[in-house]
Amino acid sequence: MTEAFIPSSLRQWWPKPANPRPIVIFGAGSIVGDAHLPAYRKAGFPVAGIFDPDGEKAAALAQQWDIRAFATEEEAVAAENAVFDLATPPAAHVPILSKLPEGSFALIQKPMGGNLAAATDILEICRARQIKAAVNFQLRFAPMMIALKDAIARGYLGEVVDFDAWLALATPWGLWPFLKGLPRIEIAMHSIHYLDLVRDLLGDPQGVHAKSIGHPNHDVAQTRTAAILDYGERVRCVLSVNHDHGYGRKFQACEFRISGTRGAAYVKLGVNLDYPRGEPDELWIRPSDCSEWVPVPLEGSWFPDAFANRMANIQRHASGDDDELIGSVEDAWRTMALVEAAYQSSARPATPIPALSTEK
Repeated sequence: MTEAFIPSSLRQWWPKPANPRPIVIFGAGSIVGDAHLPAYRKAGFPVAGIFDPDGEKAAALAQQWDIRAFATEEEAVAAENAVFDLATPPAAHVPILSKLPEGSFALIQKPMGGNLAAATDILEICRARQIKAAVNFQLRFAPMMIALKDAIARGYLGEVVDFDAWLALATPWGLWPFLKGLPRIEIAMHSIHYLDLVRDLLGDPQGVHAKSIGHPNHDVAQTRTAAILDYGERVRCVLSVNHDHGYGRKFQACEFRISGTRGAAYVKLGVNLDYPRGEPDELWIRPSDCSEWVPVPLEGSWFPDAFANRMANIQRHASGDDDELIGSVEDAWRTMALVEAAYQSSARPATPIPALSTEK
């Protein structure tokens, strides 16, 4: 029998490590200043310093946050007892991992390389150098998603049989200049979070049908995606993603609907609406013992709190407090395999529609 639903009892935070290791950050892009550093400061995690090939950019960010800017990559790699945070473009992951001390702990910015072959290279170098690494699919660690997973585990929704992701918004792709000219954008850089979350909630699908396209008004490779994940005959999983709905906030959306055999959940991902300023996240549950939707009071948001929860798991794994490294490179490779399958599906022709014969 399912216990009575008490929204405030749902778990939202990952336990903090007792003695966190110093964090060395590679990269000084906008995500570091918008999410990594605010999250680590809020959580009380020590930051040993930051390195970026653009020394001026690293120095400016370091001054803003009162931390050290490493003069060279060698200085950053030599930091003792550190957790290495690779907030770098996909092509930079392997060169940095190849220089980290053997047996290091590392967090790797998503995606895990530009494609599945690159993800395999990252996996192999981590295995060869015994680097305990996870990929920064931090949506799993957002307070609302930790609470959602807790609600599912407690049986409030019953068996999950429907997952709908609906996005209609305007994303400022220009904030990330390294994306310019890349052949894979929307699924690899954005919807990968949703695919990873679905895997976390539902497991690995049997396959995927997908189409990802750009827009006539710009030259970003893809900004619109439709995808169906095949979970057999009991579960329906659909993603509709449109980053080009730039007609004002009124009818924009960034939300998930998760339905089960006994209840349902609604999630609003506020950060994507008017990014990076964003709006508050929301989680609503309609459990079997309630006649109305119940809001869950959230104690944090995807940005920046998920980054602190993500780092907390790595820190606790490094200290031996957490046996499992969530989203390890082994697990993240499977998310990359799903991304690869989605792009392969998008490149294939659709099932042709039978034509009516004109012959008599």
